[in-house]
Formats: sequence, C-alpha cells, structure tokens
Amino acid sequence: MLRIAAICLALSTCPARSASPDNVNNPAQDLYLQLGKVGLDPSRVYQVREASIDRPSIQISLEDGTIGFTQDVMGHITGAFFEGYGEILLTPPDEVERRSMALFTGMAILEERFETAYFRFNDDVMSELRPDLRATENKQAFVDQWQTSAQNLASGDAMRLLSTFSQMLPAANRAANSGFDNSSDRFLHARLQGSKLGVFDVYFDSTASEQVQAGQPKAAPNGETFYDVWTSFSLDEARSGRGRAPAPPEKLRLGRIETRRYTITTEVVPPKRIHARAQLTCVVRDTGSRILIFELSRALNVESVKLNGLPVEFIHNPSLEGTQLARQGNDFVAVVLPDVPKVGETLSLEFVYGGEVLAEAGSGLLYVGARGTWYPNRGLEMADFDLQFSYPQDWTLVATGKPVAVAPDRLQNPGGGAQASRWLSDRPIPLAGFNLGKYREVTARAGNVLVETYATQGVERDFPSAKIQVIDPSPADPTGLRPPQLMVSPRPSPAQNEVNVAESAARAIQYFSDRFGPFPYSQLALTQMPGRDSQGWPGLVFLSSYAFLSNDQRLELHFEPYRILLQDSIPAHETAHQWWGDLVMWKSYRDQWLSEGLANYCALMMLQEKDPSGFRQVMEKYREDLIAQNKDGQAPMDAGPVTLGTRLLSSKFPEAYEAISYGRSTWLFHMLRTMMKDAAGQEKPGASNKDEPFVRALKKTRQQYEGRSISTKELMDVFASELPASLRYEGKSSLDWFLDGWVNGISLPKLELKSAKIAPKGTGVTVSGTIVQKDAPEDLVTSVPVYALMNGKQLVLLGRVFADGRESSFRLPAPAGVRKIELDPYDTVLTRPK
Repeated sequence: MLRIAAICLALSTCPARSASPDNVNNPAQDLYLQLGKVGLDPSRVYQVREASIDRPSIQISLEDGTIGFTQDVMGHITGAFFEGYGEILLTPPDEVERRSMALFTGMAILEERFETAYFRFNDDVMSELRPDLRATENKQAFVDQWQTSAQNLASGDAMRLLSTFSQMLPAANRAANSGFDNSSDRFLHARLQGSKLGVFDVYFDSTASEQVQAGQPKAAPNGETFYDVWTSFSLDEARSGRGRAPAPPEKLRLGRIETRRYTITTEVVPPKRIHARAQLTCVVRDTGSRILIFELSRALNVESVKLNGLPVEFIHNPSLEGTQLARQGNDFVAVVLPDVPKVGETLSLEFVYGGEVLAEAGSGLLYVGARGTWYPNRGLEMADFDLQFSYPQDWTLVATGKPVAVAPDRLQNPGGGAQASRWLSDRPIPLAGFNLGKYREVTARAGNVLVETYATQGVERDFPSAKIQVIDPSPADPTGLRPPQLMVSPRPSPAQNEVNVAESAARAIQYFSDRFGPFPYSQLALTQMPGRDSQGWPGLVFLSSYAFLSNDQRLELHFEPYRILLQDSIPAHETAHQWWGDLVMWKSYRDQWLSEGLANYCALMMLQEKDPSGFRQVMEKYREDLIAQNKDGQAPMDAGPVTLGTRLLSSKFPEAYEAISYGRSTWLFHMLRTMMKDAAGQEKPGASNKDEPFVRALKKTRQQYEGRSISTKELMDVFASELPASLRYEGKSSLDWFLDGWVNGISLPKLELKSAKIAPKGTGVTVSGTIVQKDAPEDLVTSVPVYALMNGKQLVLLGRVFADGRESSFRLPAPAGVRKIELDPYDTVLTRPK
C-alpha cells in the first residue's frame, strides 16, 4: 500500500509572528500553534467499516480500515487519519464544472478509491462516524506509523480552524466559553491518496462563496508547480444548475468588514526598504469571527497592531501551504479582535510595519515587488486613500491619487535631506500604490486631464540586447579568414520615447472619454517598471520598459509584427483599465475576464480605426493561439471558458490564461460589437462608432456600475438592453444564448453553407440555404452574418441568421444581381481558421 507520508507535499511550518515574541498573553497565537501541530490520540483509534462522511455534493465512504482521531483542542476533536479502503464521489453541478473535472481527472464526476486520508474539520465528525466505529488492537502502532504525517498536515488548515474556535477565547467582556454555536460554520478538508489520481484535496466550507472545491498540486512539463482546481462551485449553483457565485471562493471570509478609509504614512529607503504606519477606518457588515484577515506581504515585518488605540494580538506569515490563500499567492496578517464585533460598529485599526519589498533592477530603476500587498488590505474594495511618503532627494515618487501639499506637522522624517509628498484619492478607489525611480518627466494633456510620463535613462540589467552580425569590409585582411564581428546595438533609453508614450495615453483618454464618459480621475501618471508586464491602477500605470521602445527598437529585438502592434497599444490598454477594472470592478474571479477583455478590446478599437489590417492581424493571432496544440495534442481553448479566470493557470496549460483571458475574451467583445452594429445597420466603413449599440451599452455600464463591481451576467444584461430587434433570439431581449454557448463555452466552430439557392422574387431575389456548425456543441447558438456577392463584386450584408445547433435553414430577401452567398466573409465570428 502506498504511504501518504512518502508522497504528499511536505507542509513546512513557518514561525508565525505575533504581538508578543515571548508568547505571553497571546491566547490566539497559542491556539493557532496548537491547531497547527496537533497529533493523533492513541486512545481514539478504531476499526471503521461501512461508514460515510456526507456533505452537499460530496460523499466519502470509509469501507474498511483503521481511523485515528486527533487530540483535543479546546475540548474539540479537529482531525483524523484513515488507512484502509474508501471511495469518494463528488458531482459537479453543470457542464462547465464537469468539463473542468474531466480535463484533470478523465471523468466528469469524481469517483475515486483511496487508501489513506487525512481529514480536518470543525464540526463533530466523530459523532457522525461513531455508530460504525469498533475497538481495535495495536492502537499505538497505528499512531507511531502516521503521527508525523498527521502533524505535518495539521498546519495547512490551522488558520481556518482558528476562525471557528476564536469565539471560545477569553474576550474583553467575558471569560473563555467552552461552548459555541457553529451551526452556520461547517468546514471539512479531506486530503486523499487516490488509487489513480495520486494525492488530492476536497473541501467543503459553508462560509466560502463557493463551498465545494477539489484540486491537486502538480508540476507542469516546464517544472513550474501549479495548484490545479478541478472544480469549484456554490451550493446555490448546484441546486439551480444556473448562475454563478457573487464573490471569489476565498476560504477565509472571516469577520466581514468594509474598509472605508486608509491613511498611510510611509518612509521609503531605496533600494529595498519601506517603513509604514497604516490607519484603517472599517465598518462591520456581518458578525461572526473574531479573526480579521488582511493581505500583507510576507517580506514585511509587523511591529504592532492597535484597535481603537489599544494593542491587539495578531498573527503574521504562518504556514499557508495546502490552503486556498496559498494557491492564490496571498500573504496575510490575521488580527484578533478582543470580542466578536457588532454589525454597524466602526473599527479604527493601526498597523506599524516595515521590510524589504523593493529591488533595484537597474540604475535608478526599482521594482516594487509587493504592489498590491505593501499595505494591509482586504482585496479589491472601494475606499478613500490618504498617502504620504518621505524619500531621498534624488528620487521621484509617484502614487495613486492627486498630489497635495504636505503640512509641516505631518512630515514623517523632516530634515536629513528627505523630501515628502502626499497623495489624496479623487474618489473611492479599489487599491493604491506607488512607484519610485530616478525618472525624467514629460507631460501631455487630454482636455483638462494631465498626463505625466516618468521614465529612466536606462533599462533593467537583464534587458536583452539586439546583436547584429556583420562582416568587416576592411581590406587589411587579404586572406579573408578574419571572423565576422558582432556589432551590438546600444541599449535603449526609455526616457527618449516617453513623449510618444504620453501622447499615446492622452489620445486614448480622449477616445475613451468621448465614448464611455469622462476620465474618472484628475490626472494619469505612467511610470516605467522593469519586466514585461504592465498594470493599470487608478490614476497610476506601471508600464513595462518594453512599452517605451520605438518600433525600430522592437524590430531589432526580433519582435513579430503582431507583437509590435500589441506593444504599441499597451498605453491605451492600461489607460482603458481606468474605466474597466478601476472604476468598474469585477465581482469574482469568474468575472475578471471582463476587465482584461474590455481593456484590450477598447485599445484594439483604436487600432482598428487607425490600421484595419493590423487589427485583423492581431485578431487572427489570437485565434491561432487558441488552437495551437501542445505535444499531447491539446490546445489552450480546451483549458476552459473565460469564466474560469485564474483557474485557467494550471499544470495542463501553463500558457492558457493569456490565450483565453486576453485572446478569447477580446474575440467575444468583437463578436458582440459587430453583430449589434450589423443588426442596427451601422456598417459604413470609416463611420464614427460613438453611437453604436455596443458603445452605448458600455457607456450605460459605466453610468450604472461606476464605483461598484459587475458580474458577467449583469454586463450581458446591459448589452441586452441595447439589442436591436433582429438580435432577439426566440423573440427575447436576452443574451443568455451568448452567455451559455460562447462566454461559458470553449468551442471554435466551423461554419459551412450548403444547399444555397437564389430565386427571383419581384424586382429582387430570395436567397436560401442551410448553415452547418461543425466541431460545436449541439445546442450552440451563433449569430452568423450572411452576405451577397453582387455583379460588381461588392459584398452586401443581407442580414444575420441564428445558427441553432448543427444545421439551420434560412431564407432572406436580396437585391437583384446576387451572384453568390457567403457566410461571415469579414471573419467577425470566432471560428476555426479557414
């Protein structure tokens, strides 16, 4: 029998930092450490036969074996180890989740036998199993065999269990309570050694927005380790068969609070350190746990946390391996409240912390490594920010918000040659950040919006150089044996091209403002950042050094033509995020594609007007990337729909996230736009797109959802409100057919026309035929544009036909002179390449 101790991932325990290093008067820290190393109890080892642990959508059968339960923690059993024969059955609720499950396991429903299992729970599993437990011999031998494995595995769920049992800790207004009500808080984690699938996890968590999840850590062929989420869903979804959870499936939805305001004073000491004091004003929206979870980089050391001016206990950087937060890459600090907070209560929290979160990538060019976790936050939520920084005189610091004068009494580090700046948010924003460098600054304007661009004279040390091989033409070597010389082009200077970057962003601001409403902030700063990736934050863009290259420099680096076009569009893409992602946020990981897809497509709308052939080149590349097969014959399109979000990052498809979240999502918006424009009769080339139904829908989205989060279904409903009558499938003003088949689908069908006929009718003709959809689900609905090729070889749009299923017949009136019928000649539908 395989031993789980030999093959499971070792869960190392990182020392947790708390308010008191000697661990005096830190009951939560003591409880956390106890939960993280609890072992098996020799007096609680039993034979078990024909038992089961059942949770919604999950059935775990313990057919025959030995089970040992853990020692008490605050009078409760919180875990068990099983060896023997068992089986798990987990049924995903819909086609998307069943397809995801099949991708990783080869079966749409998880039905797997296992030989060993480690369980962690916060309810009374032992009582659930008690009728099927029998006395056994060799108890100590079982404990000796599995004790180390059980203790190693205990740390992974310690924080989740602490959230449950924290209400039993001594509180400000009462002594420790030995009993508590956790009827609405049920948690079960099973780590199983499957007979075919290896070690994998199954979770049930009633406090999570997606209560059921299964997955497995696995290495990709390139050696990178991913956590493959096989399935994740809410019980409401399982019961209804439709709809999506309103929030991401975070395990730790604890102490639900809303942060209204941040006041952060930070001393920046290049090239590595910061030291900060962050004051948060929070409002309690839902009560329950005494544990509040904040994201904060593990590179920072928390010195103190205060609540309403008084020190409180905290836990920072505990081991997170095996938990959902670890899979999402989040570091955190857990704050222990003195009592369960009351709904409507205002909390004033203060964090003092510091550490090394910066890195010098080149001369005067820093990498801010913890851009989203340099201050304690609860993820994306709208709040007001008051940021103040002190930093050396020869550096330039730029932050989210609008710069304002610094009052002398607020200087954190007056004198000593340091300078200070203060930045106030124009309006509530979802996150805040800063960038620092020895920059040169240029400005541009888009109406009354100031556009500032900051770049250094050089690039990062590991930036590639373009090498050109030439033969020295000198006649000094009559033998001709002199080897070729390598002429290395000079390294680029981003500062030399920052005027073009500023003007590009200014044009984008004007373009988007004309269509989606005014720019949301008073100014936009674009700052150079080392690396290939860029990010657009409210009023502040972290722009890759590559975005500052000229097209000639990109050619020297052997960029493909489509990449040059995309690099040229990056300032517009990140500017579009000021509307889509910063002003209008996404509700869950399933909706994050909206932000990237809209920002990307809005930038490409500008490219389409300027360079139609370049636009088609980029769109064709996105199509090709979706179907490019790996050595196993699988293509990125098989990884899942856009609504799987970050779950698309997996060992099966390490590159699928970009191909789908950027490529397919861009195609989906292009399909929506073109079919709405066609149906409205707006097909004139070169005409302004300000009045298109698609653009009107986006403007309406901004008006209805600015400062809020939007779901995929809500966005589709806004688009549906602008649907021309001819696009109402089955007479309904709804895009559910598009949502079900295309947004939650993965196919790239082939469209074929058969049985085409042209028959005279009056002064014109009638055209008819059958549209065939190949390589597509039977229920896929597609809006297909049907064109007529006229005598003068001009293509005329006759109308759009809903292709419903494999074959759909149509009949359309047409003018006289039709020579041929063509389907989608301009490639506006995401089909397989012809």
